[in-house]
Amino acid sequence: MTTTAERPTTTTAPAGAGAKLTRRQNAEKGFTASKKLTDALQEVLVDLIELHLQGKQAHWNVVGKNFRDLHLQLDEIIDDAREFSDVVAERMRALHGLPDGRSDTVAATTTLPEYPHGEVLTTDTVDLITQRLEATVGTMRRVHDDVDEEDPTSADVLHAIIEKLEQYAWMVSAENRTPAKKR
Repeated sequence: MTTTAERPTTTTAPAGAGAKLTRRQNAEKGFTASKKLTDALQEVLVDLIELHLQGKQAHWNVVGKNFRDLHLQLDEIIDDAREFSDVVAERMRALHGLPDGRSDTVAATTTLPEYPHGEVLTTDTVDLITQRLEATVGTMRRVHDDVDEEDPTSADVLHAIIEKLEQYAWMVSAENRTPAKKR
């Protein structure tokens, strides 16, 4: 027999969300993120999803010298961006937030500039991907202090992602660099 308190009652989620919430949804009673924290993590999430998608676009359409090396390096970035977006989304769920990775949401809210259509030379791809890695890190650095103030654990998640994306930006951009002149 189920008591009234155990029966899952549904309520309508916010307009346009489409999901139904239940009384038992947050039964674990852990830390619940504020709207400010959830919004900050959502900003990071959409940029990571967009980085993954633009990385695939670059991967499929890159041409030119060092094609194979860049093609393979893009695979690493794509795999990590996808994994990082999953980590952020699952962190949001752990804090009772509702991540939104729908394509229309990502397209409408990402800070990353649109990726060009068609074939792109390796040298241009290096610059384009470096810019997108840095833009994604920029979003994380912009929201970091607010995230850290409310939830240092979520800030630690951002730290790990920032470290890896900055390493990728350095490694990818090095492809187009020339050595500095010696004094």
